[in-house]
Amino acid sequence: MSTFEDRKDAFESKYAHDAQMQFKAEARRNKLLGLWAAELLGKSGDDADAYAKEVIASDFEEAGDEDVYRKLAGDLGDKAGEAEIRAKMAELMGTAKAQIMDEAD
Repeated sequence: MSTFEDRKDAFESKYAHDAQMQFKAEARRNKLLGLWAAELLGKSGDDADAYAKEVIASDFEEAGDEDVYRKLAGDLGDKAGEAEIRAKMAELMGTAKAQIMDEAD
């Protein structure tokens, strides 16, 4: 029975680790998105950092990415369309995961 318990514990540990990594990647992606959008809005320095934090906070409104998309789309208006925002979200998720993996090494 010990082997079964060991396997169960290993799976639970892996699930927790994967969930934590996904959370970190989403938060990093949202920060990168916020900085990208801030640049489009003409913000820099502390203003850009503050805006990135707003984007990160917007992700806690509901599950999924739609809350972040709505925040960006509402703030950017005609500066970026839906396709561009969604493409940037996908691109920056890859960037965020790569950055986190590099930090883990």
